[in-house]
Amino acid sequence: MDKALYIAMTGAKHNMMAQTARANNLANANTTGFKADFEQSRAMPVFGEHFPTRVYALTERPATDMQSGAFIQTDRALDIAIQGDGWIAVQSNIGDEAYTRSGEMVVDPNGILRTGKGLPVMGEGGPVVIPPASHIEIGVDGVISVQAQGAEANELVQVDRIKLVNPDKQQMEKGLDGLMRLRSGEPAEADAFVTVESGFLESSNVNAAQELISILSLTRQYEMQTKMMKTVDENSAAAASVMRMS
Repeated sequence: MDKALYIAMTGAKHNMMAQTARANNLANANTTGFKADFEQSRAMPVFGEHFPTRVYALTERPATDMQSGAFIQTDRALDIAIQGDGWIAVQSNIGDEAYTRSGEMVVDPNGILRTGKGLPVMGEGGPVVIPPASHIEIGVDGVISVQAQGAEANELVQVDRIKLVNPDKQQMEKGLDGLMRLRSGEPAEADAFVTVESGFLESSNVNAAQELISILSLTRQYEMQTKMMKTVDENSAAAASVMRMS
């Protein structure tokens, strides 16, 4: 009885963990550049100094869906979308280099180019700093050109180049902050072949309908596990009653 109870209990626990992953995907269905997480369940034997007769359920996040989202036209000069494969390098909240596909950018009061979430965008020598300008352009190669205040419309000056990278996807993983990093922890090399489209943003690649279907399926599985626990408890009580009568 205890074996069935333990299996049902761990199954219910990991159903809830899978629900968390799916709910996070659904919550970010409208987040620009968001990449959906996969989740899967499997049975794992309990190892130790005994016969491997017991198993438990395990939910894991095997990978991230790297498919590109659709382009959203904004006609805003500081909005960019990666064409094909590639990533925008940013400085995370803990200070290391990380990567995102979210190209919604702003210039803060100190002139630092930041993503919509406030993360500094990396250039050729560190975070990109924009001098006071009346106009800013981002080229297909990530080069940032500005028109200084008071200058003629055709007087554009190159100030920096956004660091664009394209490492092997198999070597990348998503952190708890939603940013991608190399598994080695080292920064990726800049890739001159990565190009961007100004005036566009990349939408999330989450399929909202599929996520809802998965959530409903996991809810049914959770209900089945709790019913199993109740059944095991009732059987255990009945067995104890028979033992008392004997």
